[in-house]
Amino acid sequence: KGRSLTPRETGRAYEDFIAVAEDLVRRGVTTPAHLGAIGGSNGGLLMGNMLTRRPDLFGAIVCSVPLLDMRRYHRLLAGASWIAEYGDPDVPDDWAFLRTYSPYHNLRAGTRYPPLLLMTSTRDDRVHPGHARKMAARMEAAGHDVLYFENIEGGHGGAADNAQLARMHALQYGFLWSRLH
Repeated sequence: KGRSLTPRETGRAYEDFIAVAEDLVRRGVTTPAHLGAIGGSNGGLLMGNMLTRRPDLFGAIVCSVPLLDMRRYHRLLAGASWIAEYGDPDVPDDWAFLRTYSPYHNLRAGTRYPPLLLMTSTRDDRVHPGHARKMAARMEAAGHDVLYFENIEGGHGGAADNAQLARMHALQYGFLWSRLH
């Protein structure tokens, strides 16, 4: 069995991303209302954490083929193979740590979240589309600004060919343009 990342190691990626975004704002390069972020796969987990940890820092977020439910990730598709990296949610100490950065479990009622575009693929064989589906449903039920796109082809990359890839990029950048412009 591999070594699980410590809270300090895992938190560093989130803290670093936040530090860069804060620096861009502090130096006057942008404002939170004009700052967008995009990430997919484990970067989708990063985007989920930006959404839940610092909703005030981003004007819009695109989250693609995301890992968002850290309580059940290991029961879906390739998730069990990541236990050495993330920890085992069925072990109480591991779940206590995973809970701190599970975006699905850290959504809070009454919090104003930035607009979110969730993108996934029905045929993703790595990160189950259920992660994005559940997050979209939960956010929509709470009245948050969330858009959802699920491509029926394409696997974990989200697109089966260059035309689909171009369409997905157009959706992402069109979303950001409309929310940040």
